[in-house]
Amino acid sequence: MPEQSEASDPTTPRVNFFQVEKIAPYPDAILELHTPLGNQKFKPGKVPFEFNIKNFPFELGASKEFKLFNILNGGDPVGFYAPIFQRDLTEGSYRVVAYLVDEEGLTLKSFGNYVDRDFEVGDSRPFPYSAEPYLAVNYPRNSQVFEAGQEVIVDFLVVGGDMKLDGLKVMISVNDAEYSISTMNAVRVENLPKGDYIVRVRLLREDDKELAGPFSSVSKSIIVR
Repeated sequence: MPEQSEASDPTTPRVNFFQVEKIAPYPDAILELHTPLGNQKFKPGKVPFEFNIKNFPFELGASKEFKLFNILNGGDPVGFYAPIFQRDLTEGSYRVVAYLVDEEGLTLKSFGNYVDRDFEVGDSRPFPYSAEPYLAVNYPRNSQVFEAGQEVIVDFLVVGGDMKLDGLKVMISVNDAEYSISTMNAVRVENLPKGDYIVRVRLLREDDKELAGPFSSVSKSIIVR
């Protein structure tokens, strides 16, 4: 059964949340990151990235859709057609989360399908050490526009931990509507009226305690028109 939000206007359809139930595709796919190395330092400018992809059909199909994505410091994903590329980066500390996606553009969530790494550019210090897991949000994208009646997909990864073994859950809020999930299944959000929304994805302990890491909460603004 979907979870429903409360609607103040009885004539307004309730916002519904549904888990996306599907068999995990490509469970044996492996994404390896050879460059950057952990806490490797680079000069500001073009920073090299080199991945190795195994057991996954990475070649471009007729749709020419991206299959490899990178998220830097909790921002929006950027897609790449090749496993070796460069990114123009300014001075700072960076955490990259790289992942593969299926034919629907949803993250592959099996162990080995994604990888994370910290590195520095210029005169910067590493992130403070933390063993706490954190989030990488694939969908929605910041400022993404949806048509009225179109469902909104919330797709995420929990990196550096296991939701069941570590006693974690994810709280998804779309303005005042909330939904809690204890797996990494993507979530469909239906019946959003026209307007502006903030989609907030938070990683919590089962007792609702928030994690302290800088990427345990991610917010995206979306528009339904």
